Amino acid sequence: MTYARVEASEAERAVEAALGTGGPAILAVSGGLDSMVLLTAAATQLSARARKKIVVATFDHGTGKAAGRAAALVARQAFRSGFACVTGRASTIGTREEEWRRGRWQFLQQVASKREANVVTAHNLDDQVETVFMRILRDAGPRGLAGLYAESEIVRPFLNLSRATLASYARQKNVPFVQDPSNSDRKHLRNRIRLDILPSIVKQNPGFPDELLSLAREAAVWRRSLEDLAGTVGAEAEQDGALRISRSSLKGYDADSLRVLWPALAARASVVMDRRGTQRAAEFTIKGATGGTIQLSGGIEIVMRRDHMLLRRWRSLRPEALA
Repeated sequence: MTYARVEASEAERAVEAALGTGGPAILAVSGGLDSMVLLTAAATQLSARARKKIVVATFDHGTGKAAGRAAALVARQAFRSGFACVTGRASTIGTREEEWRRGRWQFLQQVASKREANVVTAHNLDDQVETVFMRILRDAGPRGLAGLYAESEIVRPFLNLSRATLASYARQKNVPFVQDPSNSDRKHLRNRIRLDILPSIVKQNPGFPDELLSLAREAAVWRRSLEDLAGTVGAEAEQDGALRISRSSLKGYDADSLRVLWPALAARASVVMDRRGTQRAAEFTIKGATGGTIQLSGGIEIVMRRDHMLLRRWRSLRPEALA
């Protein structure tokens, strides 16, 4: 890949810049190379006082011996480095990447919420390239194409560092890590992209990763402007988690504008809209009649009332329907 490389010592400087203020943080460490570099760099650069405000969190997916070894390694290295460590374990053993990700993030968010801290991950520049490419394959709109550049409470010190840089640091510092066998399993889309598809494309077009990153940066800027625009729309969160949106504040927007606004509005209710759902929401806003309802994927519905619209969970899934 052609994007600029930085010296391996940048790993430590990136961690210090992100965590050196001494605020509470949760280091998400899986035991793999990238996250163990995060742990090592934090232990090297941060003062003992700063380390006392940091908790290392690792999650055992229960997928085999490698997962258990990784969790044990993280706990051992965290203790040696002066960090507190918490370990979670999956209650059920998943088989898909999405299941693993969901279980891991539920655990990390619980740990972060309890300590009022931000989660810090070892996502790197190669992860961003792969994420944007995957979003393109899944027909994501401009909002999704920002990938890891989208504004978030998650702290990513290594987002401008390549995977090769982190590997170089790991060699220099003799960083221990566990190689997860699932990382070479091509049944997972990200692995096929990482191991086969992207290398083949880059062989023909060396500048392709830079083009993806440029696209992501433009999408991130566009997304921020969109958030500002959505902030002018009258919308309030209900006690039951629904989002109440003033119909008058949407009046006058054409279908193209509404397809831009709806994903940003839905994000306020922690709802991710796919392209089809966004199109249906835009059409319903313009043509829907009072009392009408449309149901979207993910168990979401939009209800048209006289002076407002409600974005909420399907009625059949709401607590009162189960009483």
